[in-house]
Amino acid sequence: MLIEDRSTNTGENVLFTRQLLLERGLDPERFILVQKPYMERRTYATFRKLWPEKDAVVTSPRLGFEDYPNEEIPLERVIHIMVGDLQRIRLYPARGFQIEQEIPDEVWDAYERLVALGYTENLIRD
Repeated sequence: MLIEDRSTNTGENVLFTRQLLLERGLDPERFILVQKPYMERRTYATFRKLWPEKDAVVTSPRLGFEDYPNEEIPLERVIHIMVGDLQRIRLYPARGFQIEQEIPDEVWDAYERLVALGYTENLIRD
């Protein structure tokens, strides 16, 4: 098992992992990407953008939404994080960080309602 521990974001994690494998002469064809439940789509989109020739599946602990909040990350914080992640799914392809992904209208409508309710702590501010 190799551990990449220098990255500060998902894109760096992909790039640094690639470098780590190359330094060891390893060239796997398939990857299992393990991430937090709310980060699965962004992780996949980032990996596909930065390493499109490789196959990957994304997995996370199988937790229902109601089971994810805890003492360290209370429900309100989880919602702020998820709203920020959805915004990034929309914005990051244009910035070259991820592949495009379809966001259903009802999902984007929910995002806009949550932003209007003040769930804005994790939003990108241009």
